[in-house]
Amino acid sequence: MGYQSRIRAPRKYGRRREKAKAKATGQKRRSSGSYISEVEHVPTSEEVADRTLNRLSNLGNQRFGLPPFNEHFDRWLVNLRDVLSEFESSPAISVDDQFVEERSQILSNVQLDLEERRRREDSREEAIKILSNSRILLKRIGEEYTIRIREIEARRDSEIKRLSSKVDYLREELDRIARTKMGILRVISKKAKVQKEAETTQRLNSTQRELALAVQHFTAEQEKLRDEYERRKQTVIEQIREHQKEVENQEVDDSLEARRAACEALVNAVNALLQRMPRFAV
Repeated sequence: MGYQSRIRAPRKYGRRREKAKAKATGQKRRSSGSYISEVEHVPTSEEVADRTLNRLSNLGNQRFGLPPFNEHFDRWLVNLRDVLSEFESSPAISVDDQFVEERSQILSNVQLDLEERRRREDSREEAIKILSNSRILLKRIGEEYTIRIREIEARRDSEIKRLSSKVDYLREELDRIARTKMGILRVISKKAKVQKEAETTQRLNSTQRELALAVQHFTAEQEKLRDEYERRKQTVIEQIREHQKEVENQEVDDSLEARRAACEALVNAVNALLQRMPRFAV
């Protein structure tokens, strides 16, 4: 009977197959291990609560650097709603009606508050414009007063100079009359001298009264102008102080306290909800 020989694979070949098989098996295991490690981590209720409370605290203490501060209000409100939305949508958190009502009221209150502050802050530019115009007006009032007071002084000096000159002339005239000699051969008789002296004295007295009245008139006119100037100046100064205070108040972020209070109220609402949840109850 004939013998049929079998073809055997070399030993080295068999070993290569075993190694390849072992290598493939190891790769699968490693691949399986990688798959397991890449599974998304589901936050626990404690982790969700801690993250929410920390973010609320950060938002409550967030400061806005420079005006206009209202440019940051919408972004802040969006961030606040995102924090709450993420908290409420977590599978680890069971939101009840009480929390929803409290949260809605807090958000509504802080939004209304920020809208009011936005309206006040929007008037800042107008306040700055009014402040600038008021300062210009104050300067103009001072310039107008200076011009008018100088005009009065010029008219006063001219009138007083005219009347004073007339008084001086009449006094000289009286002196000349007094030195005039009387007699038949003289230029003037006694009767004429007396009459002329009386007329000149009357004119002198009238001119002196006119001079005194002129001084009183110009003094009264100056005082009236000064009173008007002080009244107008004081009114504008009060306007400047008012608008200056308004502008200065808007240079500080006064929304911080309202935003902080809202976040603190939300923190309390979250804590209260967690206490009502079975897994957090003591």
